[in-house]
Amino acid sequence: MDRIRIKAGRWEFIARFEDKAPKTVAKFKSMLPYKERIIHVRWSGEGCWIPLGDLNLELSHENHTSYPAPGEILLYPGGLSETEILLAYGGVHFASKVGQLAGNHFLTVIEGNEHLRSLGEYVLWHGAQDIVFEAL
Repeated sequence: MDRIRIKAGRWEFIARFEDKAPKTVAKFKSMLPYKERIIHVRWSGEGCWIPLGDLNLELSHENHTSYPAPGEILLYPGGLSETEILLAYGGVHFASKVGQLAGNHFLTVIEGNEHLRSLGEYVLWHGAQDIVFEAL
């Protein structure tokens, strides 16, 4: 499985797993199907996130970035801030109240990109939305 379906609010996307983050990909695949709620970021710009609190996924940094492009999905393994998943829909400088963070780029949206901004703006103005990551 190198691709998954993401349903967020009323939108649907197809994303591919990134080879440069093999440990993060393996861990996330073991969690599928993954259901949660997505909310708008507070400090990072045009993105949405899934806060995971003190969840320890036993991961470290790999293929990490602080500046994901629209459609790139990061998993921050915790440390300075809480564990989280971040989905960029526009300009993002990944950060938290403790400062700049870098998350593992492990998924990239390859279908439905034209709806990323609609999702992000909807979450911004209407609040948390259900999100499901599932195998194709």
